[in-house]
Amino acid sequence: MEARHEPESLSPPQIAAMRRSMTSGRMALTRRSLLRAGGAGAIAVGGLGALGGCGIPPAGRTEVDNASDDHSAEEKRLAFSNWTEYMDVGKGGRHPTLDAFQRRTGIKVKYTEDINDNVEFFGKIKPQLAAGQDTGRDLICVTDWLAARMIRLGWIQPLDPAQLPHAYTNLAKPFRTPDWDPGRAHSYPWTGIPAVIAYNKKATGGRKVTSVSQLLEDPKLKGRVGLLTEMRDTVGLTLLDMGKNPETVTADDYDAAIARLQKASDRGQVRRFTGNDYTGDLTKGDIAACMAWAGDLIQLQSDNPEIEFAIPDAGYMTATDNLLVPSKARHKKNAERLIDYFYEPKVAAKIAAYINYVCPVDGVREELAKIDKALADNPLILPDEEMAAKSHSFRSLSSKEEAAFEDKFAKLTGA
Repeated sequence: MEARHEPESLSPPQIAAMRRSMTSGRMALTRRSLLRAGGAGAIAVGGLGALGGCGIPPAGRTEVDNASDDHSAEEKRLAFSNWTEYMDVGKGGRHPTLDAFQRRTGIKVKYTEDINDNVEFFGKIKPQLAAGQDTGRDLICVTDWLAARMIRLGWIQPLDPAQLPHAYTNLAKPFRTPDWDPGRAHSYPWTGIPAVIAYNKKATGGRKVTSVSQLLEDPKLKGRVGLLTEMRDTVGLTLLDMGKNPETVTADDYDAAIARLQKASDRGQVRRFTGNDYTGDLTKGDIAACMAWAGDLIQLQSDNPEIEFAIPDAGYMTATDNLLVPSKARHKKNAERLIDYFYEPKVAAKIAAYINYVCPVDGVREELAKIDKALADNPLILPDEEMAAKSHSFRSLSSKEEAAFEDKFAKLTGA
């Protein structure tokens, strides 16, 4: 049966949103202490053009088009592209977990940190994918919105569950059923990226800030609130506070959330919409409370004991970076063995201890505690059951919906 894929291009609002993200939002953040949705530098216009034009082949690509002759048995190697500082590092700059995998399996891993941001990387591999050619990579790691797009275009190979016993068993429940990849047929998460609430206790006079309602309506916070320039995070958190589910958001729900945010902005409640630059203002107390990315907070708290975070009772937003096998990859089974290896709790603990983001692997707490008990007890790395139940993701949007949503959000933020 043919898998139909719509021709896609990015609208001006979507391109503007990505440019905004690259200069002040997710894509502007460094990989070690900040959110892993993009690189530290601004992308060239050509990268945006590559995603905007996409070079999509005619509809009617089939799942068979994704496959290639697998050479894993006779070629004991694989090529893995990842973000910088997204893997444990040991003496001499080596990667202990990858070294152990190579010793165990005899599979040589060519590990390359050549993903600086999602759009730039997609622009790099798009011509080969569109032409039905091998990208030279057997495993890649990209953020959920791009993973969804690549799966929809037919450019990602389905995974074989028989090759993934640890991954299938140990994948944490909150990550199991993304609407863009039902049943994780094509992907497994590398890490989770939560958006929560943060506040500076000194700036709030010792008061806790635990809800979006406080951010938007508390007169004592007026002019000292930061909201994020990322549409899905800011609107998603607001929807949850309104009792709406981002996973089923309608156009009317979205408009209601935008109206609420606009009202707060017009009233002077919001100091500004920020990317990762909220970290400096929060530390200084210029921003008393804000929406924040959890990965920042572990480092911020270690530097400033006045910084606290809160998981709203209404819930919080989570994005993911994900492992995928591109179409025509020569070593799919080898790549699947590596994915499965990362889902062994002892291995996953070593990764989590280094990158300090939400670990998507069940059963890792005991192993992480052997490395660092404080990290094992940190809910920003290992959410407890109550916190995990509050995690939400923004539903997949069609190109038309995304253009409309981003346009309204851009008007709100003045971007």
